[in-house]
Amino acid sequence: MPTKKVLYIVRHAKSTWDYENISDIDRPLKLKGIRNAYEMARQLKINRNIPEFYISSPANRALHTACIFLNVFEASFDKLIIDPVLYGNGTEGILQVIGSQPSTVKKLMIFGHNPDFSDLARSYVKEPLLEIPSGGVVILTFDTVNWSGIRRENLKNEIFTFPKKE
Repeated sequence: MPTKKVLYIVRHAKSTWDYENISDIDRPLKLKGIRNAYEMARQLKINRNIPEFYISSPANRALHTACIFLNVFEASFDKLIIDPVLYGNGTEGILQVIGSQPSTVKKLMIFGHNPDFSDLARSYVKEPLLEIPSGGVVILTFDTVNWSGIRRENLKNEIFTFPKKE
């Protein structure tokens, strides 16, 4: 019998290009990005949309976004893993990471980057989606037993929200 799996796809908050001579993976969040990450996390918490487990790209901006969300959710940091596959390895790599999660996890939040995260979301959503903006969250609910079983055909609900949407 299928059970509900909820996947939260979070694009990192707004980052800065202000620093010279640092690698892309080390780029930090802008102050606006930090504020927006808090705003999005609070919005999810108010709506009781709190995941059980978290996976982040190792990039500074994604990891900082993840830490803000966990802080707002008052979640234990032992629920967060850092997976380099979420940094620039395409949707197939992301799907492998998602699909390898234990079936006991019902709500999973991933933090990463475009274009991969928007491509991933577009492969499931029924409503048109051009791009997940910085700090945006796509919440997908599937009717399946295992994470490897998420398909467009068993998508039951989709929510798309981003900073300043309302």
